[in-house]
Amino acid sequence: MDRRGFIRNGSIMAGGLLLSNQLLYANTFAAGIIGCGDRGKGIMSVLKQLSDNFTIVAICDVLDFRIEEAKKVDVTNNPKVYKDYKALLDDKNVQSVVIATPLSEHYKIAVDALKAGKHVYLEKTMTYSIDQAIDLVKLSKSHSTQVLQVGHQYRYSPLYFSVKEMIQKGYLGKVVQIDCRWDRNRNWRRPVPSPELERKINWRMYKEYSGGLVAELLSHQIDFINWAFDTHPNEVVGAGGIDFYKDGRETNDNVQAILRYNKDNMIGNFGATCGNAHDGYIFKIKGTKGAVHLLTDDGVFYPEKGNDAMHETVDGVTGATKIVERNDGGVSLVKEKLKDGTWYALKDFYKSITEKSIPASNIITGATTAVCVHLANKAIDSRTTQNWQTTYNFSR
Repeated sequence: MDRRGFIRNGSIMAGGLLLSNQLLYANTFAAGIIGCGDRGKGIMSVLKQLSDNFTIVAICDVLDFRIEEAKKVDVTNNPKVYKDYKALLDDKNVQSVVIATPLSEHYKIAVDALKAGKHVYLEKTMTYSIDQAIDLVKLSKSHSTQVLQVGHQYRYSPLYFSVKEMIQKGYLGKVVQIDCRWDRNRNWRRPVPSPELERKINWRMYKEYSGGLVAELLSHQIDFINWAFDTHPNEVVGAGGIDFYKDGRETNDNVQAILRYNKDNMIGNFGATCGNAHDGYIFKIKGTKGAVHLLTDDGVFYPEKGNDAMHETVDGVTGATKIVERNDGGVSLVKEKLKDGTWYALKDFYKSITEKSIPASNIITGATTAVCVHLANKAIDSRTTQNWQTTYNFSR
C-alpha cells in the first residue's frame, strides 16, 4: 500500500471508529454502579460525560464512606443507594450495570446480573479463575440478547486500534518480541480509616480477592496482544515475590512473566514492580521492519535501518497528509489529544446495546485474557511452565 492509500484507509478506519463512537441515539440507558471505589467512581465520572447515553440511577457498595464519595460524583440525578448488589439488580429501573468490585466478586455478580436481565459492563480481569471464565461463557450463551462487555479499554482506543492495523498490514514486518512493563515506586495501598477494613479496602494485597499486578495492570497489555495478533500464548513461565514491602501483603510486589506464542513464533515479556518507577509504563512491539513504542495515549513508530521508506507511509490515527518525524528517528502516531480509553469503551457499550451487536471486548475475549492472567500467576507462584489447554479455546 502506498502512502496515500495508507493515509486514506487510516482516515476511514480512525474516522469510522470515532464516528461510530459519536452516534447519538434516541434513548438513554439507566445504569447502576456496583462497586464505588476508585475505579467505580472513575467510571461514574465518564458516564456523566455521556449523559446522552447513560443516566446513573443507582449505586451500591458495602462501605458507607464509598457510598458518600460516590454521591459527590453524581449530585444531579440523586441515584438510589444500595448496600446489597442483589437489591440493586432487583430494581426494574436499572437496565445496565457496571461491576467495579474486587476481582473475587466479578463472577458471582456478573452471573446474577445476567440472570436479572441486565446489560453488563464488567471490569477487567473478567473472572478470578479459569473455571469461572468457562462457566460464565456457558451462561452467556443463554443470555445472548444481553451485552456483556469486559473493561479492556485498549480495544477501543483509536491509537491502539491503529497499531493493530499496522501489525495486520505488515508495517512492523515479522513481530518477534514484545516488552511490557508497568512499574511504580510505592506500596499500592489505600488509607484505611479503621483496622477491620484493611482487607476490604486493600483487597489487591490479598490472594483471596486479587490476582495482583498481573490482573490489575499487565492484563491490559496481555489482552491487546491477544487482540492484535488474534492469538493466545501456548506456554507461560514466570517468577515473582514480595521483594520489598514486607507489610503483610500476600500478592507479589515484583513479577515477571514470559509468554510464548507458538503460532506466531513470538515471545512476550510482561513485568511489573512496586520498587522502582523509572521506566513507568512500557509497551514495545518489535518487528523485522520496525517497532512501535506505546504509552496509554501516545505512540511512536521506529523503522528499522534500511526501511526508511516507512517514514513515508505511516500515520496511525488522524489521517493527516503531513508525516511528522521526531528527532530520535521515530514517527509520532498521535497528532491530537485522545480521550481516556474508558470514554471510547463506554460509547461502544452503548452502541452494542442499542444495535444489538457484540462489543470488541466481549465474553470470549475476556475469558481468553482471564485464562492468560491465571496461567501467568500460577507459573509465577509454582515456578512451573503452564501450558494452554484445548478447553480454553472459547467460542460462541
